[in-house]
Amino acid sequence: MDLGIAGKRALVCASSKGLGRGCAEALAEAGVDLVLNARGAEALDKTAQEIRDRYGVTVTAIAADITDAEDRARVLAAAGAIDILVTNAGGPPPGLWSDWTRDDFIRALDANMLTPIALMTALLPAMIDRGWGRVVNITSQSVKAPIPALGLSNAARTGLTGYVAGTARQVAQYGVTINNMLPGIHATDRADALDAGVARQQNISVEQAREQRKASLPTRRYGTAEEFGQTCAFLCSQHAGFIVAQNILLDGGGTNATI
Repeated sequence: MDLGIAGKRALVCASSKGLGRGCAEALAEAGVDLVLNARGAEALDKTAQEIRDRYGVTVTAIAADITDAEDRARVLAAAGAIDILVTNAGGPPPGLWSDWTRDDFIRALDANMLTPIALMTALLPAMIDRGWGRVVNITSQSVKAPIPALGLSNAARTGLTGYVAGTARQVAQYGVTINNMLPGIHATDRADALDAGVARQQNISVEQAREQRKASLPTRRYGTAEEFGQTCAFLCSQHAGFIVAQNILLDGGGTNATI
């Protein structure tokens, strides 16, 4: 399917690997020029070159901490006119409710709620002026069904979801859509870290922890960054203009809900 977005320009955050890279690659396949951001310059530059070589699109790599106000301003200044925004940031560490302090919550809110809002605040006006834009926020399945050990993430990402619910409905009349993608477990570094934590808690191997988690999913497998990215690209396409303020669950059926 021709997504109709060749020649558009996208900013994809946390895109040197994992789900962010999956989104960047799918957009590049559709002919979108990219501005990639991540904290680690080496991995980011490597990813950028591989995407250039494979898809022939223009790729600008900006190593920066997108959750830091000064770094974010630098990324936005270098990015220029952006038609497509994909927000993404690593989730806070797991833990117990009794362990978290106010500072822990502030850090979680900065990364997983306030940074995406700041990026939208900066980029939406020009999208509105041009009469077209796409925003996709990578959140988590936990906004549908909270994960007890991920209370920091539950709180921050649900806050972002509430913000999007109202804002998306205000900008849709201008041809700008905002939607959220809610990943469950995917074969990424984040999954490796979570599986390692379970392995330590249960005194089992990481492979045993992984197989145990897979067995809990109707698909009996983890998702891939590639299939996640293709869904992102569709939400950014010309065909998705009537999809507004939705929370697209990509969890292999793991969230047990009727609606």
